[in-house]
Amino acid sequence: MLKGIIYMAIAAFAFAWMNLLAKYLNDFHPLQVVFFRAFGTFIFIFPYMLSKKISIIGNNVFWLTLRGVLSFVSLSLFFVVIQRIPLGSAVALRYTAPVFSVFLAALFLKERVKVWQWFALGLALSGAFIMKGLDFRIDTVSFALIIGSAILVGAVFAIVRYLGSKEHFLTIINYFMVCSIIGSLFFINQWRMPIGQEWWFVCSIGVLGMIGQIFLTKSFQLAETSVVAPIKYMELVYALIFGFFLFGEHYTLFPILGMSLIVLGMLWNVWLKKSS
Repeated sequence: MLKGIIYMAIAAFAFAWMNLLAKYLNDFHPLQVVFFRAFGTFIFIFPYMLSKKISIIGNNVFWLTLRGVLSFVSLSLFFVVIQRIPLGSAVALRYTAPVFSVFLAALFLKERVKVWQWFALGLALSGAFIMKGLDFRIDTVSFALIIGSAILVGAVFAIVRYLGSKEHFLTIINYFMVCSIIGSLFFINQWRMPIGQEWWFVCSIGVLGMIGQIFLTKSFQLAETSVVAPIKYMELVYALIFGFFLFGEHYTLFPILGMSLIVLGMLWNVWLKKSS
């Protein structure tokens, strides 16, 4: 269990740094950043899959492809938004994804949801709208885009849950990388060549994303969700710290309240699922 907690802490730290670099590269087209995120992971995972004879195509091509496309669009929207609003706000709002995951799983996978879970998820959503209404740096377009990103992440969670043990986790991740690489190339005419230390930043995004993905997966394999999921919210703490010291982002009481309600709602939902 301790190893699972440590792995989740590493994953949260890696994802936080990846988000920081994506925001720092705000003069790059967001889809170019997506490309570097995906390609940097792909060049490590794909050769490993070949050497271990892990299926590249998989057995559920439609669902794997849909998962890959939805993940690509969601990440693209997220990278667009973190270039428009404070880093901590973007990360916090995207944490509403489990709300939509639970709804979609109940609708399509017929998973049972407790009444109190709906209250917990409603609490998280109320936090999102408090943030939007009382933090004027979050414009309506950015709010719509980040909530759209969260909805798509929720759909991805539901699809991954459906795939379950049907596919190797690297096969699922690889589809995400391939779809992201192909999708981002449609915007190549809006890219520019990195210069100087920017090469380190764009390469690091892919490596950090891979580290975060692997340690996140391993964490859930080693410990119960209710134990390790709360550690993932350290990513928000890191985002607030990075935003404050590196981008001069400040928050008043009500945006902090909104973030707290999102986190509390999600943690309450995890606890309710564990006790069911």
